Amino acid sequence: MTSLSVAILGPGGVGGLLGALLSRAGHRVVCLAGEDTVRVLRESGLRVRSGLYGDFTARVEADTELREPVDACLIGVKQTSLDAALERIPAKALGDALLVPFLNGVEHPAALRERHRHDLVAPGVIRVESTRVAPGVIEHRSPFAEVDLAGDAVARERLDALAEALGAAGPVTRVVEDETAALWAKMSFLAPFALLTTRHALPLGEVRTRHREELTALVEETAAVSRACGGPADPAQALARYDAFPAATRSSMQRDAEAGRPVELDAIGGALLRAADRHAVAVPVAARLVGELRAAGY
Repeated sequence: MTSLSVAILGPGGVGGLLGALLSRAGHRVVCLAGEDTVRVLRESGLRVRSGLYGDFTARVEADTELREPVDACLIGVKQTSLDAALERIPAKALGDALLVPFLNGVEHPAALRERHRHDLVAPGVIRVESTRVAPGVIEHRSPFAEVDLAGDAVARERLDALAEALGAAGPVTRVVEDETAALWAKMSFLAPFALLTTRHALPLGEVRTRHREELTALVEETAAVSRACGGPADPAQALARYDAFPAATRSSMQRDAEAGRPVELDAIGGALLRAADRHAVAVPVAARLVGELRAAGY
């Protein structure tokens, strides 16, 4: 397997976990972050606590800005801080690197393609529960980590090379043919989960029992929007997945709200409503929840 040079824009729960695993597997990893985080990473590396991958420390390079070309740049920041974070990857330094965003929502690939070559933006989808508990310290809590890589215009050999590196490092990784389907498959699951756990300030187990009717209605609405956009639509399968998750599972939006951090309401709920409006799909439950969350200051 060829050794890759990979930049991690935002070494948090997702970026930090992937960066640490890639470094442990022998790839060059450059983490891009603020000065305080850079200092910690240079001194102590990325420390991971994981039931699946074990507890380990990975040595990485760290800087506030990308200064030389890499093979790929994985974007692990939230939508709320994307614009500021992109200043850390100047176009000249980025060169012809694959730009791989692991962001929630469905609208970010188009925005990134306004700044980087269309055939180099390769949206990623990750299924994992992983959190940065302190600068350079990552807790991977789920018994799985699964990555889908897409990019309808991206050269397949480049996607395959990155998928091989990620898969060998740990996460189950595959290349999928349909970018829209991949993004909406995650959105269909994430939107009901994020909106309801945040609105009711409850973990998934209590949402799926105490608010089952609301969850079912929202899943059906989201599936209808996904279908209209060209994505998958299987409400029964989505409900079965919620039922299979550990009862204590909380969404990242809920954790951000509890911590007083900016939440990705517009990237998830707002994007869902905009897609519904474009395709004339009625989503009364989603509209009410987004309105209530906005009224609450999110």
